[in-house]
Amino acid sequence: MRTIERDIVAAVILSKDNKVLLGMHGERGAYRDYWVIFGGGIDEGEDHRTALNREIVEETGIDISKYPATFVYESTGESDKNLRDTGERVHVKMKFFDYRVVIDDKDCKDIKVTISDEHTAYKWAEIPEIKNLKISPPSVELFEKLGYL
Repeated sequence: MRTIERDIVAAVILSKDNKVLLGMHGERGAYRDYWVIFGGGIDEGEDHRTALNREIVEETGIDISKYPATFVYESTGESDKNLRDTGERVHVKMKFFDYRVVIDDKDCKDIKVTISDEHTAYKWAEIPEIKNLKISPPSVELFEKLGYL
């Protein structure tokens, strides 16, 4: 199996009522059947904020461009996944750049979410609930760093 390397931006998205948006990775995702924060690969020539805005719109339908994105953590991870364009199964070595985005003017029930085909479900989780969910290893590390676990 071929190995590729990717830089990934992702966001802990919080609603005004302090709930965290999580997505369940499906067959194409790097962490299949795990809850993850939303994000994705940085395209050539993109800066982190541009990539973050694009990925969040692509994966959730939410435009976060008017909200501050605070860098919170950098980590690494590895997993196997199917490439979107070719379907090829590859091993991916990832470097994650995680941000925190607070949608401070809307409760979660007022935020329209439209997930991409990379995910099978989404949920707005209370922070104490996170410890009871099957969270991807990089997200566990991030949530520990943020004091959520």
